[in-house]
Amino acid sequence: MVPMDINAALDFVRTQHHAVLGTLKGDGTPQLSPVTIGVDDGGHVIISTRQTAYKVRNARRDPRVWLCAFPDAFFGQWVQIEGTAAVVELPAAMDGLVSYYRAISGEHPDWDDYRAAMERDQRVLLRITITKAGPDISGLPPAGPGSVVPEARRGGAVKVDDTYLLGICPD
Repeated sequence: MVPMDINAALDFVRTQHHAVLGTLKGDGTPQLSPVTIGVDDGGHVIISTRQTAYKVRNARRDPRVWLCAFPDAFFGQWVQIEGTAAVVELPAAMDGLVSYYRAISGEHPDWDDYRAAMERDQRVLLRITITKAGPDISGLPPAGPGSVVPEARRGGAVKVDDTYLLGICPD
């Protein structure tokens, strides 16, 4: 993975909230979950989830986690994050859950109702400390013969520095 400045990864996550979270099951195989992510005031990536979710159980047993964050359109710039997760339970999680919602969705029409729903749903926060991030080049490989770039669609080619790069369409 091409290293990336952790602050740059946090800046990306502040505006791009879709991700896939990877945790490890008890047998060592990956558990992958689509999640909505944000960033707290302490510079941690945060995820709201249910206390009973497999990802929470996995993170309690082995705090190592992996994220792939990407834009709404799916294609484009993306960031891979590695880190360690801490599980923050209610009532300590409530202020963080409110901040999480505000950062991603803005003001809630009824904060009392939101807080009651967090209690009822047994919500927790996964607070991830980033240990490594990358790439910072949209996943593009170095230019050269046989390279594949997303700009070249449906088998077309793009000329980069006198070299033609082949493209593969994802569909």
